[in-house]
Parts: sequence; C-alpha cells; structure tokens
Amino acid sequence: MPTESAVSAPIVVDRLTIYNYIEDVPAVTDVSFTVRRGEALGIVGESGSGKTLICRALLGILPELFEVTEGSISLAGRDSSEFSRRDWTRLRGSTISAVFQDPASYLNPSIPVGKQLAEILRVKNGLSRRLARERAIELLDAVRIREPEYVYLQFPYELSGGMLQRVLIAAAVASEPDILIADEATTALDVTVQAEILDLLTDLKDRLGLALIVVSHDLAVVAQLCSEVIVMKSGEVVEQGSTAQILFEPRHEYTQLLLQEHHRFGLERFLRPVEALR
Repeated sequence: MPTESAVSAPIVVDRLTIYNYIEDVPAVTDVSFTVRRGEALGIVGESGSGKTLICRALLGILPELFEVTEGSISLAGRDSSEFSRRDWTRLRGSTISAVFQDPASYLNPSIPVGKQLAEILRVKNGLSRRLARERAIELLDAVRIREPEYVYLQFPYELSGGMLQRVLIAAAVASEPDILIADEATTALDVTVQAEILDLLTDLKDRLGLALIVVSHDLAVVAQLCSEVIVMKSGEVVEQGSTAQILFEPRHEYTQLLLQEHHRFGLERFLRPVEALR
C-alpha cells in the first residue's frame, strides 16, 4: 500500500494491472509509481509496451474491452475507481491533463486556435467571453508563442507543428492541473523544435509545480526532463529507478539494448548534465 506521504502526492499508482479482453491477456502488469509536484517521471519502451495504456488509464479513457483489474490509481488523494463519468469529465483538464503526439488531430481545422482555447476556458473555468479571450492570449504568450494576439486568430493549418504543440500545451495547462502527461509529445517535431518544447515543459513543471509524466520511446527526451524512469517491455516494468541509475548502471538487458541503440543517435549530449547530479 502507498505510504501516507505518497497519498498526498497528486498521482499515486499502486500495482496497476490492465487486462486486454480482446486477446484475453494482461496488457499491463503490476506498475507502481508516485509523482509529486515539481517532479517528472519518464516511462520508456518500444511501441506496444503498454506506455500509452497507462496514460489512458490515468485519464479514465481506456479503450473498449480494456479494464483496470488490479491495483489502484489515486488522483489528488482520491481513488479513481470511485469516479463517476461526471467526475472524470470534471477532473480532466482541471486535475489531470495531457498532450499527445499529433496536435493537428486534436484541433478543429475550421476554428481559429485562440477561440478554441478560449472555449476551453469558458467551459472549464466559467470565464466570460472577454475574459476568456484575454486569458487565452496570456496562455499563448506563456508557452512562448510570438505575437499571441495575431496567433489567436490563426487557423490550425496556418501554424507549424511546433506552434500547434504549444497551443495544445496552453490548452492542457489552462485550468492549472496538478498532473500533466506528455505522451510522445515531441516525436513528430524536428530536433530544434523538440528541444524548445522540452525546455518549455521543464519551465512549466518548475513554475506551476506540475507532476509531469513523460512517455517516450526516446531515452534522450527522458534524460533531459526526468529524475525517475520506468522502462517497460511487453506490458511489464523491467527496470525502474533514478535517471542516473538507468543511464549509467542499467541492470536489465533490454535497458542496455535501448541505451546501445540510442547512443547512436546522440544520447551522449544529455549524459554530462545527468552525470553531474550523481
């Protein structure tokens, strides 16, 4: 069972198991972690390892015929198994929020991005039309979008992938959630823009005191953002520990293989700052 101090954290996952009734097998088995305010946890693994299923369970949006069958998820001190559909609707955005890989698919192409952000503020925060517009422009500025008043009126197809991802991050933090999930949020971006988004997420984590969960197949992303790492394979946790321990003293052969593969793509440039923390 989680300790008393763990229960006070925004998110506590204890021995979580997710069952896949389509294939009649567990999809995720025995996953446990705690993330406190201002901390970042990385979940790493190949496609199909169960990373996104964990995120969907945390958001209460598991696919049909997938179900949490064992363990528990605690959000802001409450057991998620007790949540009604209305509870989940209220909590998404205000307690827990997420940013995903393809920002264009989450925005209406026929409505300016600022107006979509303002609508979220009106629905979730109860702001008037005028205040929602002002707050939306403030949020666009907070995620380092230049000329936010101009971007407010632009349509999604007029913005780059990096700009769209910033808009989604603004939407995700609009109601000041305790927990933010970034699920492959930088995968589709080029290296320069990816670095800018990672820097932005770090800044928001520190400034807003977010409990940040970063899901990625890329160890370099995790090395830059997270202090703790979970390595997953085939729905199971094969290794879990501090970022420094995972990067410099990996115990499981799968983690070692991941590191060998990622060294070919420039992981070394992130190792020096992590090594300094050892």
